[in-house]
Amino acid sequence: MHNVDVNAAIDQSRFGGFQWGVVAICGLLLVADGYDVFIAGSVLPTLIDEWGLTKPQAGALQAWALFGMLFGALIFGSLADRFGRRTGVLISFVLFTTATFFTGFANDPTQFKIARFLAGMGCGGLMPNAVALVSEYSPRRLRGTMVALMFSGYSVGGMVSAGLGVWMIPTMGWKPMFWIAALPLLFLPLIWWKLPESLGFLIKRGEQERARAILGKLTGAAPTPQQILVYSDSKGGRASLPELFRHGRSLHTLMLWTAFFCCLLLVFLLSSWLPKVMQEAGYAERAALLTLFSLNSGGMVGAIVGGWFGDRFGLPRVVVAFFVAATASIALIGFNLPVAALFTLVFIAGATVIGTQILLYASVAQLYDLSVRSTGLGWASGVGRIGAIVGPTLGGVLLARELPLQQNFLIFAIPALVATIATLVYALSMHGATRAQPAAVAPARS
Repeated sequence: MHNVDVNAAIDQSRFGGFQWGVVAICGLLLVADGYDVFIAGSVLPTLIDEWGLTKPQAGALQAWALFGMLFGALIFGSLADRFGRRTGVLISFVLFTTATFFTGFANDPTQFKIARFLAGMGCGGLMPNAVALVSEYSPRRLRGTMVALMFSGYSVGGMVSAGLGVWMIPTMGWKPMFWIAALPLLFLPLIWWKLPESLGFLIKRGEQERARAILGKLTGAAPTPQQILVYSDSKGGRASLPELFRHGRSLHTLMLWTAFFCCLLLVFLLSSWLPKVMQEAGYAERAALLTLFSLNSGGMVGAIVGGWFGDRFGLPRVVVAFFVAATASIALIGFNLPVAALFTLVFIAGATVIGTQILLYASVAQLYDLSVRSTGLGWASGVGRIGAIVGPTLGGVLLARELPLQQNFLIFAIPALVATIATLVYALSMHGATRAQPAAVAPARS
């Protein structure tokens, strides 16, 4: 009898069809998630006109889904560390698709808020668990790239939402936009059949046979009954909030939470209000909706490129560079620019805001060990959801004051600047910890 470290086995194996399947399924789930999230910005101008909402009321209406995401991220992230990531993914997926479908039957703001809150809970629970699964099944050398590739589905969902909105809302109204969200439920049997449970979770539960079968698919050679699978977790602890601040992770956790707060504030501020702001600035309705498409196409490209660079140059450096670019591009959007320049800046903003959100999830997945990874992702996402709630609400208040367009976007750029500072502190502290580590172990070698 001898132990087999599944972490080392995954890191040393080639990235094969089984792992591609995990990335593809989670990516498809995030297409549905992204569609649900970005549908809000597509229908908001229509809801304002149909229900006679003020801008602050419209911002508060959008915030209900984000309240749901906050609770979903905290609840489902922690529960998945106890009951399994696959279970968390499936429950979250069914919840948000069903609730989004019923949103299309809302006849007043109250019904709309309730349905969006429930949909938000599902969206908030899906993301940390999908990131944790893809991170676990990816070799360390490819982890950032695979998480980013999976997360690009989020932006694809936003692009689908914007594209359908351009065609559907003027001709059929806003309600069919929500009814379409039920279509991904057709894939539920495939997800149930093909999505594996976390290897680490199975090992922790003592389900060695199931874990051996999965590891055999990963490596091409199933372990024998004489081999005991173990999941190395040198800093393992109970899945709890205090554990996120142990082992020298306090500053790292706080800086990532700050970056999450600012980043999701920007994601939902821009996705909720960008079409409406562009309409009021004089752009046609179709062009205003297409800015949302440009924002999400930039997010998809930024996620994949950022993940590729992150695996080669380190995620902290890439995240800092992306936030610098986000600060500059958002500040410049408010200037009176030709349409081509406007769409280019929106594309860059999407790449470096939505794309950076994805890189932040990958950073959290790398920071925490298996035993608290979903908890860490859930809490980081939950703190980010507070920023997501603030974003649309802040946008509604600012736009109600009728400030000049240039001034609005200069204010919008402030959270990107704060995130730049936070991630710079994080990058420097991680670099310092890496340099200090050899010195710490040197005496033991002498």
